Amino acid sequence: MAFRQFLKGQVEWDRLEGVLVEFTRRYDRPSVRVEFLDADNWLSVPCVVDDRWFVKVITPQHSLLHAVLTTGRNLGAFSSGQEGFFEHVADPIEMAERELEATRRMRDLGLDVPEPVEAFEHDGLGVLVVEYLPSFRTLTELTPDEVLTYAPDLFGALARMHAAGLSHGDLRAENVLVARDRLYLIDATSVREGAIEQARAYDLACALAALEPLVGPRATLDAALAHYPTRDLLAAEDFLDFVNIRPDHDFDAATVKGEIEKQASAEGVEG
Repeated sequence: MAFRQFLKGQVEWDRLEGVLVEFTRRYDRPSVRVEFLDADNWLSVPCVVDDRWFVKVITPQHSLLHAVLTTGRNLGAFSSGQEGFFEHVADPIEMAERELEATRRMRDLGLDVPEPVEAFEHDGLGVLVVEYLPSFRTLTELTPDEVLTYAPDLFGALARMHAAGLSHGDLRAENVLVARDRLYLIDATSVREGAIEQARAYDLACALAALEPLVGPRATLDAALAHYPTRDLLAAEDFLDFVNIRPDHDFDAATVKGEIEKQASAEGVEG
């Protein structure tokens, strides 16, 4: 447990208090009400301020862990026969700034994401501020019928990102929220410029992995086919085994591969 807490990058209370004092100064508020979230988040200390802002406090420890995870993900990409495309960030403030910029670019495309507010540095910590969505559910909290309703929206959002040369890089069920009867994407990560083809295939593999346990492989594939050609799904197939060994995905990779191969065979498409 102690090692797990070390990895999670705990922040001393006086430093957190300093961040909150800085927050009241920046937003011209006499005081704030803060709720720290009991979330399984390894790359920040998340909290909600005044039920209005979602705030991530990022430590150097979180930045170091991000580097370790990035190296592991790039090794996984190499094992899939692809060049590594995940990009490391140098320090906590760069982590906050990169996520803010990714969120802004997604919002500029018309995608539903929490409204980006700002990123700033305080006492060596990176602080990201975005809109708080007060009533949301993750994909895993939806009924199968609800998942089927929103699944095409998920692939549609990815298709718009990919067409604009962007990628998510960390798509999983916990990073897909439904709020206000719309689907929101959160927690996009850094992907190397010029690697959109590999990143697109990886995003698709992650989306297939997130949906398959909830609605089955065929329904998942049909939702993907509404926005992507079978050739793109064949490219995603190369990443399925890598995605399957990640602890935040648990799906039947062999069955998904089988459905992709059947679809390709029916269309006469070769990988």
